[in-house]
Amino acid sequence: MLKRALRIERWALGIALLSGACASAPPTRPAAVTVTPPVITWEEKLGWILRLEDERILREPNPPAPAILVPAAAGRPAIVAPPQPSDLLRLVTDDEGRTRRRAALAIGRVGLPEAVPALQRALGDSEFEVRQMAAFALGLIGDASARPALLNALKDSEPIVQGRAAEALGTIGDKSDAPAITQMVYGLVQAGALNNIAPDDVTYPLMPPAEGVRLGLYALVRLGSFDGIAQSVLTGGNGPPVSTWWPIAFALGRAGDARAVPALTALLPTPGRFTAAFAARGLGALKAQSPAVVVALRDIVEKRQRDPAVVIEAVRALAAIRDTAARPLFEKILAEGESNPMLRLETANALGALRSPASLDFIIDLIADPNPGVRGAAIRALAGIDTETFLTTLSGLDPDRDWTVRVAQAEAMAALPGAQAEARLRTMLTDREPRVIPAVLRAMIAAKVPNVQNVLIEQLKAEDFVVRATAANGLLELKATGGVRALSDAYQAMVGDGTYVARAAMLTALSGLDPMTARPILQQALQDKDWALRVKAAMLLRDQGVTDTDAAIRPAPTRPMDDATRQSLLAPQFSPHAFVTTDRGTIEIELAITDAPLTVTNFIDLAHKGFFNGIPIHRVVPDFVIQGGDPRGDGEGGPGYTIRDELNELPYLRGTVGMALDWKDTGGSQWFITYSPQPHLDARYTVFGHVVNGLEIVDRTQPWDTVRRVQIWDGTTLR
Repeated sequence: MLKRALRIERWALGIALLSGACASAPPTRPAAVTVTPPVITWEEKLGWILRLEDERILREPNPPAPAILVPAAAGRPAIVAPPQPSDLLRLVTDDEGRTRRRAALAIGRVGLPEAVPALQRALGDSEFEVRQMAAFALGLIGDASARPALLNALKDSEPIVQGRAAEALGTIGDKSDAPAITQMVYGLVQAGALNNIAPDDVTYPLMPPAEGVRLGLYALVRLGSFDGIAQSVLTGGNGPPVSTWWPIAFALGRAGDARAVPALTALLPTPGRFTAAFAARGLGALKAQSPAVVVALRDIVEKRQRDPAVVIEAVRALAAIRDTAARPLFEKILAEGESNPMLRLETANALGALRSPASLDFIIDLIADPNPGVRGAAIRALAGIDTETFLTTLSGLDPDRDWTVRVAQAEAMAALPGAQAEARLRTMLTDREPRVIPAVLRAMIAAKVPNVQNVLIEQLKAEDFVVRATAANGLLELKATGGVRALSDAYQAMVGDGTYVARAAMLTALSGLDPMTARPILQQALQDKDWALRVKAAMLLRDQGVTDTDAAIRPAPTRPMDDATRQSLLAPQFSPHAFVTTDRGTIEIELAITDAPLTVTNFIDLAHKGFFNGIPIHRVVPDFVIQGGDPRGDGEGGPGYTIRDELNELPYLRGTVGMALDWKDTGGSQWFITYSPQPHLDARYTVFGHVVNGLEIVDRTQPWDTVRRVQIWDGTTLR
């Protein structure tokens, strides 16, 4: 604070001297005045930062009047305190490094291009943590004007700053930046950044050079630069990988280039889980059909001695390759009563993807399987193999007791001609379960059922908001301009809707079908009570060439917060833990209160209200995520409001907890836990915790397991 005090004294003295210079006669010497400059604490600064960030603005729109420290007196002007720095662009130049760092992150989350120059200057900060965050923030904004400064930051003395600069360039997406990123990654690799790193090492953070390589590889993936990846991590640019660390397998598999097949094949036998699973996934994505690849994948599936994630990825890869010779292996797994239910489900899906007529009788038998997921997979598979047999089989079945299987039936009929599907789909349109109807409507559209436009217009009045949203999406897909009036009327009728889902779908449909009719409605939506809808309206207007939407949607509406909660965010004394008790056991999560304070607070509030109690885990995707927090159970539900993203530098590794989204800033109550690293989610979905106990419970979780309760440990008590 010494520097601040000196500046205030010099500033006050300068004002006094200037006033004296303009006087017509020498002033009377004023009495000595002792001025105590205001002390602004870290907590006060953080409070401003959090509020501005949540409101998505850079500065206080109505700053308070300057405070008078000493009133004016004869021959002496008033001494006025400098304005409070409730301005992110000023706070990013604060005397304190942690303030500059946190302000830089807030600027990135606000996302306005006008802040790019301030962040570019912060790339020259004396503290590397500030430079690192400035680069990350420029990536969140994603404005191309930052490229020159970021390219220069690739040469920073700190590898982690280099990595964050590469990450930002990858997000901006100019492919011409790939060579510079490649040079940076190659230099770190050659200097030994990957020496002695085990294949499955998910430690975070590793040493800065390794983190720089990781971030650089992800950037090259986003830029689609296989050449850059190869030059960086393949011996001689086209030989075997220089390391078996899993990010290399991830990058090679996501590069979308068949030249990666030999390297991925070499990584497939890597002991452990992550590297081999990424290699199998990449081989499937590239549809690698070489004998060596197919034989290796079949061997993994047949023996089932590798980690279950590797086996599942091998099953998926064989299905993607359409290796019909794998059919007996798949049928054997399904017939043996495999103890891993998720492997059975993945295998049922894979068998259906092969569409082999030789599996017809086997698949018909699966329609009676006790697992609803397997039944649904069998129905989809049967429709893909033999339409007549599918219809005959379906006609002999009673409506399935599980609504997800009835959804599968509707989805299966989407590929049928309208004449064959119409009668059954119209019958299914009367299903008492609202969650079935969206699938029926989508099938009617795909099958081109006669007069489906009229059906969709009628469903715009449905009680269920997902049905209304599906109807709006369908009208846009059909380019049904005759539905514009109905869409406009329906939107106005639901302005008070408790969720953004249907209203956003209607805005999108109106904008696509009749931009001129949509324009005033979109302008109105820029001030909607829900920030998520404002963001959607702004996006749609920008698509129409309207560019002045940033100011119109700000400041974002915020939710009230009591003093105790606010204080807990500004000066947290502990990291709260959530104990999620499910049918399989309890998962303990350490919540990231400093990295995502408002997201954590929202999760805690919902837990204390009992919101999560009794809600199922509605989504289980092996080697990807489990997902819960949806009271509807179909992935469309929420708490009736949205919260802003708090994107941060934490990566998605095994056991990371994130917030699910439709588009940016649409979080609410749906959370997910990753089974394995998922780098494509980094800096796109808010990380707000990680599992510290109970990963084995996550691994055993099955679809529709129920969350019995969520309790929060607040440092002293569990409730």
